[in-house]
Amino acid sequence: MGRWLENKDLHKGEPLFSSRINRQRPMTTRQHARLLGSWLGAIGLDPLAYGTYSLRHTKASMIYRRAGNLRAVQLLLGRTKIESTARYLGIDVDVALLIAEQVEI
Repeated sequence: MGRWLENKDLHKGEPLFSSRINRQRPMTTRQHARLLGSWLGAIGLDPLAYGTYSLRHTKASMIYRRAGNLRAVQLLLGRTKIESTARYLGIDVDVALLIAEQVEI
């Protein structure tokens, strides 16, 4: 991916993943879902069993399990409240708040 980013030569305001139809506009959610579906089918997985939301949730859960850092997951997800991040991951809010208090910013 790093090499792709270097070759992309982005300018300010340009989308990282552009639309097929208009390269100056970002890829739509629907285009992204179709692309993901084709990738899943290509590797032999059922595209109906996976989606952008489930993959985002899985990635966030994996990061939390490995690092145990709720604040890092909160930042990666772009969430404003630690409580909503905890609910998203399915962990107890009180435990989440204790973990968050241990993280220095």
